[in-house]
Amino acid sequence: MPIRKEKLDALHERMEELGIREDDLLEKFILGSGKGGQKVNKTASCVYLKHIPTHIEVKCQQDRSREMNRFLARRELCEQIASKIHQEKTAKKQLIEKIKRQKKKRSRRAKEKMLKEKKKRSEIKSHRSSPTHKENYD
Repeated sequence: MPIRKEKLDALHERMEELGIREDDLLEKFILGSGKGGQKVNKTASCVYLKHIPTHIEVKCQQDRSREMNRFLARRELCEQIASKIHQEKTAKKQLIEKIKRQKKKRSRRAKEKMLKEKKKRSEIKSHRSSPTHKENYD
């Protein structure tokens, strides 16, 4: 079953958005593995793609046709690169939020509550200490 032109155009557009060029891809056709018997073992319809700048590797053998596997492999590669980019952005965002929280001053009420808890805790600890003088037990 051939791939529709709209799907191919959408894939190429997505690759451009993510900055993936065909020159950056290493593509190999290898023998498949798994179920399927002699046909799978003889035909090189399994597609291996490697995006050289990011070192992301994808191997696709979902369909019997090589062209469909090429399309699916590229789509999977786009998804992996997009998720990697998204994770990096969220990590940066989390770091910025952490710094903001650290710099933020406590409200007056929060300070009072914290001091009250500290005072209560110190009283509990002061009651733990042993007596300062020893009594004679005769």
